[in-house]
Amino acid sequence: MIKMEPGIVRSGESIEGIRWNILGQTYVPKQWTEDSFSWHATLPPGTFVPPHIHPEQDEFLYILEGKFDFVLDGHALTGEPGDLVKLPRGIPHGIFNKSDRTIKTLFWVTPALRLYDLFWALNNMGPMPNPAEVVAVSAAHAVDFLPPPEGGDA
Repeated sequence: MIKMEPGIVRSGESIEGIRWNILGQTYVPKQWTEDSFSWHATLPPGTFVPPHIHPEQDEFLYILEGKFDFVLDGHALTGEPGDLVKLPRGIPHGIFNKSDRTIKTLFWVTPALRLYDLFWALNNMGPMPNPAEVVAVSAAHAVDFLPPPEGGDA
């Protein structure tokens, strides 16, 4: 695990120059310790993170640009720039860019657990991964994807 050093991670910088392509989104890791993990995310129009649960992690998003649609514990919510989105452990949530604009946000989770390793595994799956493989790899890293809702509309 990386020891956190004091200082500033500049815009456009990341841990060791890493940039992941996760389900068509760009994730740039900013900070990683045992206690927390943060990354900048760019979500192009039409991309999303399907409904899932972090059984042992709290997740947060601070929205920088654009408008997010969320499903949080079965309820539809919208987040805009300046909003902090709180996604407590064990609560199902999905994140969607239904707009025609790119969204930028800062994500972080606590504790870090195996999310950093999961992003490496998902990045290596290529631009069009098999959904069943994404679900299996995610479950092995303590992120549980949920089945699609009846009718297939999230």
